[in-house]
Amino acid sequence: MRSDPMDGGNDEGGSGIRFREVWRTAVPVSVAAAAALFAGGSVDLVHRHQRAAHKEHDAEAAAAKSAPPAPRAVVGVTRAGGALTVRDARSGAAVGLPVAAPDGRRFQRVAGSGDSFVVASYGAGKVTFERLKLGADGRPASLTEIPGAAVPGVSTAWSDLAAAPDGDRIAYVTYKGTRARIDVVSARTGARKTWTTRFPARVSSLSWAGDTLAFVWNPVRRVAGRYTAVRHEFRLLDTRGASGDLKASKAVTALPKGTTSAVVTRDGKTVVAGVVERSVASVQAYSAQTGRPTKVVWRQRLNGSITGLDRGKEGKLLISGSDGRLYAEGAGTITAADLADAAW
Repeated sequence: MRSDPMDGGNDEGGSGIRFREVWRTAVPVSVAAAAALFAGGSVDLVHRHQRAAHKEHDAEAAAAKSAPPAPRAVVGVTRAGGALTVRDARSGAAVGLPVAAPDGRRFQRVAGSGDSFVVASYGAGKVTFERLKLGADGRPASLTEIPGAAVPGVSTAWSDLAAAPDGDRIAYVTYKGTRARIDVVSARTGARKTWTTRFPARVSSLSWAGDTLAFVWNPVRRVAGRYTAVRHEFRLLDTRGASGDLKASKAVTALPKGTTSAVVTRDGKTVVAGVVERSVASVQAYSAQTGRPTKVVWRQRLNGSITGLDRGKEGKLLISGSDGRLYAEGAGTITAADLADAAW
């Protein structure tokens, strides 16, 4: 007769012995089966991770392969304005000989991309423009004056230049004291439009998107004998309108404190601005419609501040740093302490 386990009885009969024997054999088999299942699952998990990693790597490689190449050359204006210099965007090595400024003039700013650049030179109270073309080997091939394209006024260290991708319109900023003036002149006809302001301000970081000229508006205040920017605001000016006051431009977004350089993409949809925090330069994208930040498009180690941001061919960016270097997106880092301005 079997005792009831609930009564605390102990069945030492056949069923109890058989239970213990089955348990002794079942445990090792179960453990082995579980171990095999775990091992199989682990291998499968590892394979899934490997496949995911391969897919991610392949996607990154495909993106890198399909990404447009960075410009091959950077054109710089020497600090004294006496010459232009061309440097390899990857190695920083000089390409060809420097190009001397025209007699009685000094180069001020350079803009453009690819193999053709517009260069502004100043002398006798007038800004004129030349076109620099590079040869197939990247060396300077020719420097020719753009006839009829000239802007009256004083070019200063605050002046800026932007050449439209159509090769025709050139925008330049001159100053009367601390009051800025933007002139847009046609390289083809010499026709000119002008926008001015009554307020002390720096107008910088010019860039084009179709007929729209973008710039950073920096109102200034004199503090302890020096002019200090009150704020940094990104604005858009429709150059199809009549000449007039710069208040006709549209404010897009206020830039973070310390951010003085921003450009618009050629489709006019995105603003990219550079800011440095903890020795890292970040290029932040904003919507040109809402002014809201969207994503960080590029990060770069930089011990200093961003003094300039240039959009080159295919939208690649060139950062000018206060550390005397140029940082070329997708290319290299170039020593540029001897340069006053650069473009690629």
